[in-house]
Amino acid sequence: MATGVIQYKTEEEIDLMRAAAQLLARAHGEVASLVREGATTRQLDSRAEEFIRDHGAFPSFKGYNNFPHSLCLSPNSVVVHGFATDEPLRSGDILSVDCGVLLNGYHADSAYTYAIGEVSAEVQRLLTETKASLYKGIEQAVSGNRVGDISYAIQNYVGPKGFGVVRELVGHGVGAKLHEKPEVPNYGKRGSGPKLQVGMTLAIEPMITLGKKDVVQEKDGWTIRTRDKKPAAHFEHTVVVRKDRAEILTSFEFIEQALSSK
Repeated sequence: MATGVIQYKTEEEIDLMRAAAQLLARAHGEVASLVREGATTRQLDSRAEEFIRDHGAFPSFKGYNNFPHSLCLSPNSVVVHGFATDEPLRSGDILSVDCGVLLNGYHADSAYTYAIGEVSAEVQRLLTETKASLYKGIEQAVSGNRVGDISYAIQNYVGPKGFGVVRELVGHGVGAKLHEKPEVPNYGKRGSGPKLQVGMTLAIEPMITLGKKDVVQEKDGWTIRTRDKKPAAHFEHTVVVRKDRAEILTSFEFIEQALSSK
């Protein structure tokens, strides 16, 4: 997936990524305002693409390796890379919305998983703890640590709580390309992997399951779902490795505003 050597970003490049990330955060807010029982994922996809293009940017996923949509829309047991459809969302569903924005030559990438209507307590716990694990991973994205420190922090947080950690899908570097080195697994050993240095920009994205960790790919060549058909959650931020504390470029602020106003 990720190719080449690690690309360290200048502050000027990080400024460009920050602008892309801010637009992405606002696009997520637009989508969040439409997420409700009865809405279709095709409606969400159309709104995201319209908003991103209206602001002079391009949806990173559209056409990427021939992916047909602007959003990856992954309900329930779909982990990632789900397609937009005309099937309405139902109360009790969960939905991962993964979006990327390309602006001024640089990408930003983030994802959020929604509860539709009333979900079970165990599914709500999956969402809460997956989101929490994202921030546990981000805490380790500081200069001098290694990629494995991020991976271990995520696995060590959710694993003991009984959740599965997907192995086949990983976070990644991000910048002028949507997927850059290094890969950032959500499982691993402390002190392993590439060394983190100031200027690395990473998409950290725990993909956590309510059941076992095993996944399967559907015949469309994209959709990845849990083998046991149990729900999966996915949260993602684009971050910059800094000396003492990672800088989070993307934001869930507009998502949370939209949800709180419903």
